[in-house]
Amino acid sequence: MADIRAFHRRALETCAEIVDQVSDSQLSLATPCSQWSLRQLLAHMSVQNNGFAVAASGEKSDLASWHPEEDSDDPVHEFRASAEALLTAFADDEVLTREFWLPELSPDRPFPAEQAIGFHFVDSIVHGWDVAASIGVPASFDLDLVEAVRPFSLAVPGGDSRQRPGSVFAQEVTASSESTLDIVLAWLGRDPAWQPA
Repeated sequence: MADIRAFHRRALETCAEIVDQVSDSQLSLATPCSQWSLRQLLAHMSVQNNGFAVAASGEKSDLASWHPEEDSDDPVHEFRASAEALLTAFADDEVLTREFWLPELSPDRPFPAEQAIGFHFVDSIVHGWDVAASIGVPASFDLDLVEAVRPFSLAVPGGDSRQRPGSVFAQEVTASSESTLDIVLAWLGRDPAWQPA
């Protein structure tokens, strides 16, 4: 595979373009992440961006720093700023030689850079779709990005591990079509046909 950072950059930039369409009046909307409103989802996405930016430097961070602030006056701006900070961190020429400490996934061991960037690549597409579905706009990810993210997505363990408290993804569901994006979303616990109530 080509440098995963190129795929990740395009995915996060497309995700940011989707988030830029969110208005203040939409922040209380429901999302496919059933436990979160759109405001809460954006707060989660921002703290993930910032956490991965720190991890890209090779630094450790404590779990508390990954807990989102949900009372932001401008969560769209905060997301955009966090995305730009992450893209800058990933652009460092040395980043692929580092290990990433991701305390939400393991407090005991770091992850190889490409695997860690792959985790965030998945998040950028899946959460970008979450936001798009919430506000009723297309999730306009290029097909080659969706194809590239598929193996990273399908590598996420399924089954009983999804039932444990704190699981990153909900239980997998049946895909509603054969499209690659639908297959990715369904494997990661999203109903590709989800619409706001």
